Amino acid sequence: MNGAIALAFGLALLAWVLVVGDLLRRHRPAWHWYLTGYPLTACRVLFTWRKVAMLNDLSVSRRPHRGLLGDLVVKGDPLRPVAPRISFPRATPLGLTVVVRLHAGQTPATYLKAAEAFVHAWKVHAVRVTSPERGLVLLTATASDPLERPGLATAPTALLSALIGALESGGAWVMDLRLVPHWLIAGATRSGKSTLLARLITQLAPQPVALIGIDCKGGMELGLFAGRLSALATCRREAVAVLAALVVDMQDRMSACRSAGVRSIWELPDTLRPVPVVVIVDEIAELYLSDGTRESKAEAEQCSVLLLRLAQLGAALGLHLVVAGQRVGSDLGPGVTALRAQLGGRICHRVNDPGTAEMTLGDLNKDAVTVAQSITATERGVAVCTGPDGGWSRARSHLTPTEEAIAIAQRNSGITPELPAIRRALVALEGDDK
Repeated sequence: MNGAIALAFGLALLAWVLVVGDLLRRHRPAWHWYLTGYPLTACRVLFTWRKVAMLNDLSVSRRPHRGLLGDLVVKGDPLRPVAPRISFPRATPLGLTVVVRLHAGQTPATYLKAAEAFVHAWKVHAVRVTSPERGLVLLTATASDPLERPGLATAPTALLSALIGALESGGAWVMDLRLVPHWLIAGATRSGKSTLLARLITQLAPQPVALIGIDCKGGMELGLFAGRLSALATCRREAVAVLAALVVDMQDRMSACRSAGVRSIWELPDTLRPVPVVVIVDEIAELYLSDGTRESKAEAEQCSVLLLRLAQLGAALGLHLVVAGQRVGSDLGPGVTALRAQLGGRICHRVNDPGTAEMTLGDLNKDAVTVAQSITATERGVAVCTGPDGGWSRARSHLTPTEEAIAIAQRNSGITPELPAIRRALVALEGDDK
């Protein structure tokens, strides 16, 4: 009888532990990780380290001892392979970190190749390899994919700052145009690029900034937010007119700064400061492609020159570019490569060809290119993004439904700044067409 009661009590206790554990996993994942996940994973790291190091050529074998006994050379038994020394795994809210002290002659590149082996041996989602200082490698293991269900992280609101989504580290993914004035966004169809642009517009819509859209697909994407756009170009001719008017406005802003003896519009008094302008270009290839006719070539060249001038000189004058496209490659012409060099912020979703990932991230970090190419079709909204510190991270944009994005744009249409120079340019273009 007592045995049956003890068994029933044990089963009830086990069920209670399982239920509480499941609740913790779903509602308090950090607590669940610290209580159960971290101890188990730390044990796997410590117990499997030597074997993983040996199988992935991370250990070294020392030469056997030699000695002289008269005229004979006596060799001792060779030592067993020696794995690099590691620190005790240190817990983080999303995983753990391990510091490895390299053997003489080793480089972090060998650990980059072994990253996938660490993932399988430790049963974690991913392992990031970095080198904080010479002779050391930092292995950062992530227990589960933090982008699978990103929460709505919070971030301080500031002018020209937009909360886009969540970083792999669990922090907020913020696009701050004051820190990084120009951005390049690459992504294939249904990769999340349009969702990100919609999120950016909804974040900037309540702010006192002018939004200009250039969508040469007839305005199918950006036309949804026309109520909050100060101007919308739906073909390349209109794009040329809008960009040319912005260059003229840029020169006026230069004159205002020169007269006031300042180096940017942010040093001007509030009463004299012109409104910041964010130009959002959807499908950059449409501005650079030519059908071979003289007129088409001239328009493509004009777009190239005007965009480059805005990118080179616009940051201090409150003129910002956000350029997006499915395909970004040198085959579009040298103007694209020159423009890319001026776009300090980079975001790469899943792309259809390695060249676009290389064009977007290759000049910043080769590892980021590899990670971007590993994004699958099921990971919509996931991207590799750069930060203001020059580093990079995986991130996922928050999904803003189309209806909600349109409603936010309409709700803030009353604060849309007027840009008379651009309006006149578009009106003049319509008059020429008639």
